[in-house]
Amino acid sequence: MLSKRIAIDLGTANTLVYLAGEGIVINEPTVVAVTAEENKVVAVGKEAKEMLGRTPGNIVAMRPLKDGVIADYTVTEAMLSYFIDKATGASRFFKPEVMVCIPSGVTQVERRAVLDATMSAGAKVAYLIDEPLAAAIGAKIPIAQPAGHMVVDMGGGSTEVAVISLGGVVVHDSIRVGGNKIDEAIGAYTKKKFNLLIGERSAEEIKIEMANALIEDQPSNESSDKEKEEQKMEIRGRDSITGLPRTIELTARQVNEAITPVLLEIVHGVKGVLEKTPPELASDIIDKGIVMSGGTSLLHNFDKLMTKQTGVPCHVAEDALLCVVRGTGVALENIELYKRSISRK
Repeated sequence: MLSKRIAIDLGTANTLVYLAGEGIVINEPTVVAVTAEENKVVAVGKEAKEMLGRTPGNIVAMRPLKDGVIADYTVTEAMLSYFIDKATGASRFFKPEVMVCIPSGVTQVERRAVLDATMSAGAKVAYLIDEPLAAAIGAKIPIAQPAGHMVVDMGGGSTEVAVISLGGVVVHDSIRVGGNKIDEAIGAYTKKKFNLLIGERSAEEIKIEMANALIEDQPSNESSDKEKEEQKMEIRGRDSITGLPRTIELTARQVNEAITPVLLEIVHGVKGVLEKTPPELASDIIDKGIVMSGGTSLLHNFDKLMTKQTGVPCHVAEDALLCVVRGTGVALENIELYKRSISRK
């Protein structure tokens, strides 16, 4: 085949690109820096993320996707074009076939927006696949079997919960809560408790370094958990009262206090899907457990919190960050097998 085939996991936080026959070729933040006046793209990906919160008045660094769907069509199109060019080489004679994965709960209008943006960015054919299905394929779950499998894909902007059987989604829900909401919760907590304003990037660093979904009150036998609980971190920001720079010390327990309401919102969404699941499939899920994928699933002890709250064993998929893009790539390479689950333009 002369035209290349590309699978794109268009995430709120990160965009991953898979090139058929080669594997994952791009993994960059979904951030675009544009000029304020002409809306001209200045930087995309890692370079643009460095600019978040640090731009002069004439440049705006922004995330063109919000809660898993396109918030700024023109900028998304420019970003897709940049990633397609980078994956295929800018001087392309044949247009590539592109498959993009999207949250399962999006409206027809939002689906159309993704298809149109992909075609405008230079695709010959555009395909769409539901995110939980792609995550299940990427996590090597045998989805074609007549058995229930539950997948919870937690990204930056949304959490996709789905029960899959016979190669299709039986019950699903899209919760507009993800890693970004956890960052926001940490920022709101430092503002409320310490009158300290911190940026988006600082909140994300705190989450990666210190966030622990489950801090037990009883003494833990595992020293690592105990250390994690007593872990402290210096946070720098701006005092909201004096307006001057200030440093505070934040503990893991305080971070846990800040993020727990957001985590429980995700758990509540998972419980909602379990309640709607047919009994036969529910018994399969108890046997096989819930598979968690996506960046937010890597939060320390989140699988334990999910198990404790739902009563169903949970485990994090191997290479949780890459499940969706791998699954999208597999579906693209075996399009005949998955054609029932794919829409195209």
